[in-house]
Amino acid sequence: MFAVTAPSQLGVNDVGVAICLEHARVVHDDCIATQSLFFANGRVAASARSVIHVDLRDHLVFPGLINAHDHLQLNSIPPLRHAAPFRNSYEWIAAFDAHFGDPEVATAVAVPVDVRHWNGALKNVLAGVTTVAHHDPWRAVLDDAAFPVGLLRRFGWCHSLGLGLGEAGAAPSYGPAVRASFVDTPSDAPWIIHLAEGTDDVAARELSQLEAMGCLATNTVLVHGTGLTSDDVLRVIASGAAVVWCPSSNVGMFGRTLDPRVLHDAGRLSLGSDSRLTGARDLLGELAFAGQVSDLSSRELLRLVTGHASRALRMPLCGGLAIGQQADCVIVRDSGDAYASLVGIERSTIRAVVRGGVPVVADPDFAEWFAACGVETLPAKLDGVPKLIAASVARPEAIVMEIGLER
Repeated sequence: MFAVTAPSQLGVNDVGVAICLEHARVVHDDCIATQSLFFANGRVAASARSVIHVDLRDHLVFPGLINAHDHLQLNSIPPLRHAAPFRNSYEWIAAFDAHFGDPEVATAVAVPVDVRHWNGALKNVLAGVTTVAHHDPWRAVLDDAAFPVGLLRRFGWCHSLGLGLGEAGAAPSYGPAVRASFVDTPSDAPWIIHLAEGTDDVAARELSQLEAMGCLATNTVLVHGTGLTSDDVLRVIASGAAVVWCPSSNVGMFGRTLDPRVLHDAGRLSLGSDSRLTGARDLLGELAFAGQVSDLSSRELLRLVTGHASRALRMPLCGGLAIGQQADCVIVRDSGDAYASLVGIERSTIRAVVRGGVPVVADPDFAEWFAACGVETLPAKLDGVPKLIAASVARPEAIVMEIGLER
């Protein structure tokens, strides 16, 4: 797997080494190329002197995945059981109040919120996600240098119209106020809001309400959009806004989701897992489900978690492996069909997840890469498959919460 050249003259990156991935097929936005891929200073480089060589023949290298919507601290909360679909998200929120009395829910909520954020990040990185858009108030734990995933940091947000519009001048019931948060967000940063999350008239009216408030713009990112009509979709595209699609959450809560075709073809659609409270186990599960409920191909689905998400979230350094972008990648075995080698696979079959040129979780035969980067590892099993995890992210209190991850 490894060949080390001139270790005393290594190039310099964030951990003191430069990396060259050799003989793999590298998946770019517009092509698949067999090439050498250099990582230095935490970025993709044109070349590097005296590097650590990683032989990846019979492997594929994908950009690190972008999860465009998650609530990191909610992933360990048991889902709300319900017999019939809800009409809109506000009905679901009202129903959930009683759910807090469930002993399992009370136990989950009692776990310190910073631990729950860390567990949510572990959920993501174990599934190949290297960047997450977290849709809740910021906490200091998210600034921890060892936090398992990168995060969208330059953005504005509001939870939803229902929670962000206080009645008769009252303060919002959760999160920032709609109009104020939009105005405070620079026009070149994304402003994110749950919108049209449902199937009734309440959800159907929300795009017009948002537009009337002057909050539908080129930097607006609408999460869910289940209640958008085909005309609404065209209005979204005409405004320059984008949509984050969370199909498993939508179908589970409302019994249906939007048709992604037109938004995808316009380049205005990305994919989010939402939290496990309503969505799939992780972004890989969301990709598989998205393929089941749409006509999008594996290649098109991959765009939703790479290039499309990068553009919608104004994160040009993420979502690709071009020179100058972040050295974040996912390595899998090459099954012959490049895109199907990632879309629809299980997280345990990922060979390595890499952030800034440094592995975070990988199969044991990548041990020398960890060692060359000076990264201490801990052995673990992920869904029964042996793995190595960077010790800095493997906090015991978060690991014990992750079903399928054993130390």
